[in-house]
Amino acid sequence: MKVLKFGGSSVANAKNIQLVSEIIQKNISEKLVVIVSALGGVTDLLIQTGAAASKGKESYKETLILLEKRHLDTAKDLLPITAQSSILSSIKQQFNELEDICEGVYRLNELSARTKDKIVSFGELLSSKIIAAFLQSKGINTQWIDSRQLIKTNSNFGFAAVDFQKSNSLIQETIQSSTNNLFVAPGFIASDMDNYTTTLGRGGSDYSAAIFAAALEVDDLEIWTDVTGMMTADPRWVPNARTIDFTSYREAMELSHFGAKVIYPPTIQPAMQKKIKIWVKNTFEPTALGTLIEEVSQQSHEIITGISSINHVTLLSLEGSGMVGIPGFSKRLFEALANEKVNVILITQSSSEHSICVAINTVDTEKAKQAVDMAFDYEVTTGKVEPLKIEHNQSIVALVGDKMKSHTGIAGRMFYALGRNGVNIRAIAQGSSERNISAVVAYSDVKKAVNVLHEAFFESSHKQLNLYIVGTGNVGGKLIAQIKQQQQYLLDNLNLQLRVTGIANSKKMLLNEEGIELSNWKETLLQAEAMNLNSFIEAIIHKNLRNSVFVDVTANANVASVYHQLLAKSIAVVACNKIAASSPYNNYYQLKSLSKEFNAPYLFETNVGAGLPVIGTLNDLIKSGDKINKIQAVLSGTLNFVFNNYNGNESFATIVKQAQDEGYTEPDPRLDLGGTDVMRKIMILAREAGEKIEMENISNIGFLPGSCFDGSVADFYQEMEKHEAHFKALYNEAANKNCKLKFVANYENGKATVGLQHIPENSDFYHLYGKDNIVLFYTQRYPEQPLVVKGAGAGADVTASGVFADIIRVAR
Repeated sequence: MKVLKFGGSSVANAKNIQLVSEIIQKNISEKLVVIVSALGGVTDLLIQTGAAASKGKESYKETLILLEKRHLDTAKDLLPITAQSSILSSIKQQFNELEDICEGVYRLNELSARTKDKIVSFGELLSSKIIAAFLQSKGINTQWIDSRQLIKTNSNFGFAAVDFQKSNSLIQETIQSSTNNLFVAPGFIASDMDNYTTTLGRGGSDYSAAIFAAALEVDDLEIWTDVTGMMTADPRWVPNARTIDFTSYREAMELSHFGAKVIYPPTIQPAMQKKIKIWVKNTFEPTALGTLIEEVSQQSHEIITGISSINHVTLLSLEGSGMVGIPGFSKRLFEALANEKVNVILITQSSSEHSICVAINTVDTEKAKQAVDMAFDYEVTTGKVEPLKIEHNQSIVALVGDKMKSHTGIAGRMFYALGRNGVNIRAIAQGSSERNISAVVAYSDVKKAVNVLHEAFFESSHKQLNLYIVGTGNVGGKLIAQIKQQQQYLLDNLNLQLRVTGIANSKKMLLNEEGIELSNWKETLLQAEAMNLNSFIEAIIHKNLRNSVFVDVTANANVASVYHQLLAKSIAVVACNKIAASSPYNNYYQLKSLSKEFNAPYLFETNVGAGLPVIGTLNDLIKSGDKINKIQAVLSGTLNFVFNNYNGNESFATIVKQAQDEGYTEPDPRLDLGGTDVMRKIMILAREAGEKIEMENISNIGFLPGSCFDGSVADFYQEMEKHEAHFKALYNEAANKNCKLKFVANYENGKATVGLQHIPENSDFYHLYGKDNIVLFYTQRYPEQPLVVKGAGAGADVTASGVFADIIRVAR
């Protein structure tokens, strides 16, 4: 014998009910009890109808008309005309009765709990009679039974407690004495000892099915719904959530208690007592295995079974020195809440007994506050206990799994994953069974928290990074192209899923939480909304996606000024823009401190040597215990290109223009040729080496005539042409000494200098061609022969690859 239960979505309309009948017919070879919910959405409408009538709103009549029409239409769609008369008459009778009840509520302006139960019971009564009539019309001998006559409860209307001894006897007698093989009964409803209609709580149709299953001691209870079993997390929040194939009764109870709505929590207890297997299956995918719930789960490899959450939670905290060592405080707190029928979801207490914290449903907050304030009025007045602290807009996230108790480090992984993504934990609770670890987090963080935990415990196959890229010029465009090219490779080989969820430039900004299609991002960006930096940053923070990375590929000071906001929200920053790292030391230090405090990487490798691993090498030296004695470097790919190509045959201005046209210079080449860019770079290296240094502390021996710094960029080129003799003289002076001109940066003994130098043939800098950079690190470990980093130091491709490398470092 089996019991099958079909939920509201499974019986929402005639088409779905036909699918239900096919499932029933495949199981009809044995005795079968079918429990059904109301048609999808009907219970809510009935509740609204009663509420509207009690407030004197005549709109309840319109709702009743619509509900009657829906049920009549469903019956007409299902049954042949010759079989419709009886069921249509029954539906009309039911609605006449319902209309009379609502009329009474309307006239009295009062809706008691008992009357409310009576009103909502019509949903299941109607759906079950329609389905029974439909099955009968198909030639299947079907007996409709009234659950109110079989399931007996107390008079706690809305959430009645079942008298199992009485109910079991009535169910067994009715089913076993019948010669029929198929029974259809309404779920959710029952009656008290005076035969008044009661209900078993929202979701109570599952419970009804379990009551029938336990009374009849069936082998299997099947819960048919609109999802393929219980899931590792809510699929509306976690796209990669997957079906839980097997779970235990206790795991299922924990998951259902903490918000997994697939199965109603009380359902499991009757089945567990009789060791009845519970199957959670999908009406719309009936061949799928679904989830099997039994005493011992067959699942062997997963430590965590699922992640669930409860929203709309309020945290109540009592604390004070007057609580320490005084017995009875907890009892009084829970007694006060119990007297007001406030359900406590989570409890945590400090070992010092100085404080106790409970989580409750937000709807109960006001009556809970009044009850606790009254119970502890004396202690609060005398200062022994502080006034009740209330924190709204909280959620509870729970990890559930039977195998947690045999594995160490689960809580550590949980809290590390949440902390790394900036999810603050307000309270923690774990039962002695070690089957559940719960954490209270802000409601604004709950979606991110569930995704983070799912990634940490279920998605070992890949890690997801959500990128927000600002700047779509030469470097930004190359970066996006490189990401598009490498996305599949990174997923296949590094288990890293890169999603570009935001792109912005000076004119437009584009955001897509599901990821931007990179094959046509330029066209999509053109159609996007106007760029507003503050709005863009607010959107990033509000979306609160896990593993978010802000990528700055601009040279814009305003963009650099928002890093602190992002780091403080645990959003990593990858900066090609060197303005922040070369800003006043206090700002640089603040950004580094925020990065450390909020565990959000702040990486800017390309600030110094484009794609060269200069800063990374320096950091590795220091982390491994080495000490920097001296740094010598040619840090401007632009200046190196210019002096490698200038020999007096073409004007100096022509060579500089060539460098700009090939993308080697800053937008204003004077930043390069004036030495400002090199000053920033050596300052960044000195700071990373531990030096507190500002731009004004760096000596710059320039080579440009002063007039070149006046006016526009166009004026700058004209001035260089005027001073061609000056540049030719610089070149000739070096050439006459068999030297080359290089713009060299030097850091030693806390001091930094930059300037044009004559480089002899025996120098490491002499054979530096094209746009190459070179950095020499003299350290305690490399005192005579320096550690050398050398390679292309400019160009959009290599700079983009350096930014890309920083993004991958964030992932690791």
